Amino acid sequence: MKRTGWILLLVAILTNACAPNNVKIENDWEKYFTEYKVEGCFMLFNNSQGTFKAYNIDRAKERFLPASTFKIFNSLVGLETGVLKDTSTVIPWDGVVRSVPEWNQSLSMQQAFRLSAVPYYQEVARRITKPVMQHWLDTVKYGNMKISRIDTFWLDNSLQISPDEELGFVKKLYFDQLPFHKLTMQWVRAIMLMEKTDKYELSYKTGMATVGPKTIAWITGWIEENGHPTFFVLNFDTENKALDIPKVRMDLLKNLLKDAGYMEGMK
Repeated sequence: MKRTGWILLLVAILTNACAPNNVKIENDWEKYFTEYKVEGCFMLFNNSQGTFKAYNIDRAKERFLPASTFKIFNSLVGLETGVLKDTSTVIPWDGVVRSVPEWNQSLSMQQAFRLSAVPYYQEVARRITKPVMQHWLDTVKYGNMKISRIDTFWLDNSLQISPDEELGFVKKLYFDQLPFHKLTMQWVRAIMLMEKTDKYELSYKTGMATVGPKTIAWITGWIEENGHPTFFVLNFDTENKALDIPKVRMDLLKNLLKDAGYMEGMK
C-alpha cells in the first residue's frame, strides 16, 4: 500500500480509537506468523498512552466474515431487545446432536458465549428477527451491514468486517460508546473476561470459519493492566487443515502481547 493509503487507514481507525501520540508499524512481528505459516495481521492500541502498533496494515483494511466474534454484537442486541433477559438466560437444547459435545445441552448465555455455541446464538438471532437485526447493524455501522439468512449471515460470508473496524468496535464497547444501554454493555464486557491474574485481565472473543480453501481465524478484545486497557485484534488465515487453530491463535496472541511488553503487569 502506498504511504498515503495506510495513513488514511490509520486516521480512520484512530478516529474511533483516539488520536495517538505515536504510530508504529511493527514489521518484526512477521516472524510470529511465519512460524505457523499463516497470513495475518495484528493491531494494538494502548488507550492511556495513545500509542498504536500494527503489523500488515494492508490486511487491516480488508473485510472478512466475523465468524464467532459476531457473538459480541449478537449478545448486545439480544440483551438490548429483551430477547435475552440477562446473561443467565437459558435456551433449551433442541435435541439435535452436533459435533461439539458441549453444545448438546441447554445453555445459559454466559455458558454459550464461553463455549462459542453456534446453535444458541442462531436461536438468539432468529428471535431478534431480521428487520430488528438489520436496524442495529445499520445503527452501529457494523462492517458491511449485510444480512442473508438471519441465522447464518455472520458465518456464510454475507456479513464482513475489517480488523480495524473490529478494533474500533471493541474499544467503543469498553467505553460505553455504542448505542446500547450501559447495563447491556456492562453485561457483555463481563462475559468477555476470560483470564484474570494478579498481573492482567484478558477479555476477548474468538472466531473461526471456512471460506473456500481457507480457514479464517480471529481474536479481538482488550488486555487490562493496572486499570489501563489496551485493545487488540488478531486476524489470520490458513489452508493447512491439520493446523490446531485454537492453540495457534492463542499462542500468536500471547507471543505478540509479550513482545509488546504486556502480561507482566507493567503497563
